[in-house]
Amino acid sequence: MVRFPSPLKMMFSIARFSLYFQFVFLSLQGFDDHRVLALPKTSENSSLQMRPGVPFKIALFADLHFGEAESTDWGPGQDVNSTRVMNTVLDDETPDFVIYLGDVITANNILIANASLYWDQAISPTKSRCIPWASVFGNHDDALFEWPMEWFSAPGIPRLICPEANSTHSGAEACSFRGTHRLELMKHEIDHNALSFSKNGPKELWPSVSNYVLQVSSSDGPKSPVVYLYFLDSGGGSYPEVISSAQADWFQHKSEEINPDSRVPELIFWHIPSQAYKKVAPWFGIHQPCVGLINKEGVAAQEAELGIMKLLTKRPSVKAIFVGHNHGLDWCCPSEKLWLCFARHTGYGGYGDWARGARILEITQKPFSVKSWIRMEDNVVHSRVVLSP
Repeated sequence: MVRFPSPLKMMFSIARFSLYFQFVFLSLQGFDDHRVLALPKTSENSSLQMRPGVPFKIALFADLHFGEAESTDWGPGQDVNSTRVMNTVLDDETPDFVIYLGDVITANNILIANASLYWDQAISPTKSRCIPWASVFGNHDDALFEWPMEWFSAPGIPRLICPEANSTHSGAEACSFRGTHRLELMKHEIDHNALSFSKNGPKELWPSVSNYVLQVSSSDGPKSPVVYLYFLDSGGGSYPEVISSAQADWFQHKSEEINPDSRVPELIFWHIPSQAYKKVAPWFGIHQPCVGLINKEGVAAQEAELGIMKLLTKRPSVKAIFVGHNHGLDWCCPSEKLWLCFARHTGYGGYGDWARGARILEITQKPFSVKSWIRMEDNVVHSRVVLSP
């Protein structure tokens, strides 16, 4: 029997409005907390605002893989473990913002069309704490369903394992195997979560969806940007694993429009590492100038390099790129004038038995700096590095 997060589904509308009004109420009361106070995102508002004298902290959750092996006992248990890791990181670090760095779900293991139920489950630890977040897609988020061989009967006809009666789908639709596409997943997240800063990106870049930029402003207001956060869809799943030349052109035009003199620092986030990561990857262990703890596999890079890295390396305001995808890598290495960093495998879904954790970023306004470290599921902190003095 397929397992679904029915409590989330049943209380979805109530939770959605409850979180919104709770957030607004706390803002009006002068909510004295470590967290950034950011109004719910609108099409005109893509800015997060720092509090005076307080660094801006971001937690990166990579490769959660919710919904993996959903028809087994093992799969749902891994989702519980992944939730525990996120709860630990969020309680220990109390970040201002969370970035879901791709492979939030394992769509190729999810039987029904409504994979957004697992997406909701994955973002619930962040949402329940009223922390704003943004997401970028990975190669598993809208991958086509893969039939397990053990499902096939002697005549060669797979048995159907359909959702429970209280699913949002019913009848033939409930047994759909097409998965939930990028646009559907993003639309669901945006429409039902006031604290989501995710965007579905320019239509001319579709089916590449998660391409957008957010501004982190100083406490003086949105006219005083401290750093720009760029999100790019590195493909995979329903289309090739690549950042296209069209995406590179979009970044060039957008960055020149909002940051023409490169005065404001920029940080870049996508899921699948570029081929540039292969060039700086440590051979054995991790040694300076690289910083990290695990280097257990080769870099699984994008299929081609179509111009984005050339733009980023030439732009002095770009300080670092952050990716997931490789569960057995967590290093940061310098490449020319910027840093290439892996996050840390956060989810218990996916391959590998390395300990789980999350990369943390801490941004200071005056003087500007970006520091990073990794917070593990057992509360240990390691691999501290200054990415921009």
